[in-house]
Amino acid sequence: MIKITLPDGTIKEFAKNSTPMDVAKSISEGFARNVISANFNDTTLETTTPLTTDGSLILYTFKDDNGKKAFWHSSAHVLAEAILSFYPKAKLTIGPAIDNGFYYDVDLGENVISDKDFKKLESKFLEIARGKHEFSLRPVSKADALTLYKQENNQYKVELIENLTDGDITFCDHSNFTDLCRGGHIPNTGIIKAIKIMSVAGAYWRGDENNNQLTRVYGISFPKQKMLTEYLELLEEAKKRDHRKLGRELELFTFSQKVGAGLPLWLPKGAALRGRLEDFLKRAQKKAGYEMVMTPHIGQKELYVTSGHYEKYGADSFQSIKTPKMDEEFLLKPMNCPHHCEVYNFKPYSYKDLPKRFAEFGTVYRYEQSGELHGLTRVRGFTQDDAHIFCTPEQLDQEFKDVIDLVLYVFGSLGFEDFTAQVSVRDKSNPDKYIGDVETWEIAENAIISAATDKGLAFVIEEGEAAFYGPKLDFMVKDALGRSWQLGTIQVDYNLPKRFDLTYKGADNQLHRPVMIHRAPFGSMERFIAVLLEHTGGNFPLWLTPDQVILLPISDKYQKYSEKVLESLENSEIRALVDNRNEKTGRKIRDAEVNKTPFMVIVGEKEEQDGTVSVRRHGQGDIGSFTIEEFISLIKTEESKTLKKF
Repeated sequence: MIKITLPDGTIKEFAKNSTPMDVAKSISEGFARNVISANFNDTTLETTTPLTTDGSLILYTFKDDNGKKAFWHSSAHVLAEAILSFYPKAKLTIGPAIDNGFYYDVDLGENVISDKDFKKLESKFLEIARGKHEFSLRPVSKADALTLYKQENNQYKVELIENLTDGDITFCDHSNFTDLCRGGHIPNTGIIKAIKIMSVAGAYWRGDENNNQLTRVYGISFPKQKMLTEYLELLEEAKKRDHRKLGRELELFTFSQKVGAGLPLWLPKGAALRGRLEDFLKRAQKKAGYEMVMTPHIGQKELYVTSGHYEKYGADSFQSIKTPKMDEEFLLKPMNCPHHCEVYNFKPYSYKDLPKRFAEFGTVYRYEQSGELHGLTRVRGFTQDDAHIFCTPEQLDQEFKDVIDLVLYVFGSLGFEDFTAQVSVRDKSNPDKYIGDVETWEIAENAIISAATDKGLAFVIEEGEAAFYGPKLDFMVKDALGRSWQLGTIQVDYNLPKRFDLTYKGADNQLHRPVMIHRAPFGSMERFIAVLLEHTGGNFPLWLTPDQVILLPISDKYQKYSEKVLESLENSEIRALVDNRNEKTGRKIRDAEVNKTPFMVIVGEKEEQDGTVSVRRHGQGDIGSFTIEEFISLIKTEESKTLKKF
């Protein structure tokens, strides 16, 4: 008998060579019908793989990320078989699962796959799937594997196999199809009920532009047709909410080829919105004891050598700026932390002076590959809502918790209620990725885990996701469409204070090393605004929106009264403007709706006589007539509902 430990700690005994599916059936037949993959002792395996030793078993359904991975990887095999049925001379390369679906890279020779071919590929895919062919993994010797693919003249598979170790090579069979594969499949093809070919693109073999260009076919599949329908509806909604589209329509930002790719230009409305976000955080930071600083956009190379950034990111990532002075080199600032270390170094501190909290909306520059650029979410110049706290080791726990409170305040005021936290720690098997000693890292990691636990955060621990100088707490926010975004981050750093020789005088009159906390609730202004745009669909919280009210006089006769109303609103710090174009009121209303202006105020004869305003709400229509004072009160009340207290 073997002992199998389940995720909840339950230990069950089974006969040797029992399979994960046997374990699933012992839990319940209904559960077993949904189990599609498994993990045993940290190794992904098939549900039919015999278990021969004691160990820990995780059973996956499609609801689990690892279940989706097995489902979509298996679907890539079926897609490959479908492609070969139409293009028998095609050479297969790799077909992995990705975040949303899968792809398969194929060398089609002279043939081409276009969107006109998607329907026939989908039909063939479903035909194969309905055969309920079992996925079967079998070991193959290196010699036999090479022989097969050399016979097929598939240089791509040959190259992959040549880099594998004999004894670790497996083939996956289903139907009449065989592929080189490491494993992780669903039980059979019949589980796949719906497929959509999403797109086709070019891709270089192994991502190297010097290699052959392949055809990459993207797809997504589901165990129910309903799931596919819902997913496609979600995609359509995502298109409507695309921040690049909304940014252009709402006149928030633009890009210019003359300025350079990945360098956003903020238009007046966007700059105003961004300014309000900054002011919002500045007010909270002031209450929390932060001091604002400003640092240059460049720094001497030696600054980043000292910090370790130059060594870690490599000289290729940092093209220096030369000056007429021999051997003098500057770099565009890739991060603010080294500058803030030098701010701290300005004068000596005692333990009584700490913590010191230095904050800056500091613009940094990083060279992203052109293919990686995407609107505001991936740019080459961006502004971090950066701050660094220098504190004693005894103060660390409370300071870290206070930063968590600040992050939660930011999320709450901007409508991000659904989020999880991720403690990103080092990869212990790859110590060369990091600076500092093991003991220091363990102290820092434990400090984050302790603070997150005490604050009651739901968090997971992810190995290998730490910054090179310290572990961090990342916040993963779900938007209105259920997509997850990494936004706020908090990092604990014992290493940079050591590298910059930062000290404070303790109660014992001796010099000690402060602990450094890096934090950015927004992450970067650009990325945060992009996510906020897509989350809200451009319908920002009332306190943040660029224009809160637009006045629509029905003719020139009521311009004077409109100006009077405008003055009253502005005196109450309400952002308003007058649409005095020579257009019909209906057209003005439609334009205001498109611009997502929260309130539209109709001004005509009756309103002027009564000293009132007729108000429409964006997306709702007419909400009634108000005195100017009542309308101001309405706006202020709604503002206070969304803007949390800190």
